[in-house]
Amino acid sequence: MTTRFDLLFRRAEVWTPGGLAPLDLAVSDGRVAALLPRGAGHAADELDCAGLTILPGVIDTQVHFREPGLEHKEDLESGSRAAVMGGVTALFEMPNTNPLTDSAEALADKLSRAAGRMWCDHAFYIGATAANADQLGELERLPGCCGVKVFMGASTGNLLVPDDATLARVLASGRRRVAIHAEDEPRMQARRHLRVPGDPSSHPVWRDDESALLATQRAVRLARAHARPVHILHVTTPAELEWLAGHRDIASSEVTPQHLTLAGEEAYPRLGTLAQMNPPIRSAAHREGLWHWLAEGVPDVVGSDHAPHTLDEKARTYPDTPSGMPGVQTLLPLLLHHMAEGRLTLARLVDLTSAGAQRLFNLAAKGRIAAGYDADLSVVDLKGEMTVTKDWLQSRCGWSPFEGMRLKGRVVGTVVRGRRVMWEGELLGPPAGRPIRFVDTLEKDA
Repeated sequence: MTTRFDLLFRRAEVWTPGGLAPLDLAVSDGRVAALLPRGAGHAADELDCAGLTILPGVIDTQVHFREPGLEHKEDLESGSRAAVMGGVTALFEMPNTNPLTDSAEALADKLSRAAGRMWCDHAFYIGATAANADQLGELERLPGCCGVKVFMGASTGNLLVPDDATLARVLASGRRRVAIHAEDEPRMQARRHLRVPGDPSSHPVWRDDESALLATQRAVRLARAHARPVHILHVTTPAELEWLAGHRDIASSEVTPQHLTLAGEEAYPRLGTLAQMNPPIRSAAHREGLWHWLAEGVPDVVGSDHAPHTLDEKARTYPDTPSGMPGVQTLLPLLLHHMAEGRLTLARLVDLTSAGAQRLFNLAAKGRIAAGYDADLSVVDLKGEMTVTKDWLQSRCGWSPFEGMRLKGRVVGTVVRGRRVMWEGELLGPPAGRPIRFVDTLEKDA
């Protein structure tokens, strides 16, 4: 066995496939080379990580980075900079840009824009439309594509797929897991009169529990009819998770840190339209229900649904305000805090932030700390503390609903394929993120 490596993380607690262990972690050529007894091996670069815990790199499977077309809110560089500042090593970016990411040409444009600018590894969704539904089986196999995204509600223009006939065409074309925003558009259109001007707390009244459950049930029934796995994004109601527990063979699910942390009774009076997102922040009872089903093992992943808007845009009068909030940088810090508060174990945190994504989407050589895997690492201080401050935030939108919140646990470093890109709050450039590879779509060697 080689005893000299490129990089050694000394005296850390390392999350291995067998659990947490006191080890030295060796990296060579961007991959995990060995998990060593403490004091073994040598490297050109050695870091003393006493008191720190090394986790598999966090994979955020839902972000909106707004490029092209809406760069005043965010772009690929600033969004990925926020990601690595918060310990995220890889992410999936959404297609509702301008122009939409709904073709091979649009996907190639995003990959070109990302090259040399994104700080973490990345893949992009193709958005499903009525026009491209029959070509999605080809589009989903393109390099750099993480799959197909469907908006059953809460979108405009060509990306809205509100009817079962079009959704059936989407599910019939291709094989990879389809990610779905499940809100029932016809029900929401019929309830638009329930929006109260100037009162964002009416947002979850308009976009009620039933609109979410109806869409989730419709999506899963069509998925079963077409033998096509689906992934229900940002689930907000306990009823959905209870129902999804009976359909784990065909449907996976995601929850967000926002819905696990915020409750409408407190969030809307304090934050106003900054608390507005789709699906909505709901009640404390809903939040507790999500935690119940998380403890039962139903949600497969946590995704941030990072969806930034400027403060000027958010300052308009509801309902003429955009839905969405930033979240990629606070995903891991919030989960570390909830773990410290006893809401989840470290094993469950790792499953929700790395292993779950690898399992559902079949990422190649990512999602665990094991010899031969990419050395994607989130280094944390479980006993540390931090406060979410404006000067720490990297998103171009410049705000967070969690500003001022004191958190238990602290992200110390972010390592992407063996290269430190953030350490103790300092970015270490230049950006060198690469497209994620997927086992389902590996290219032949040239």
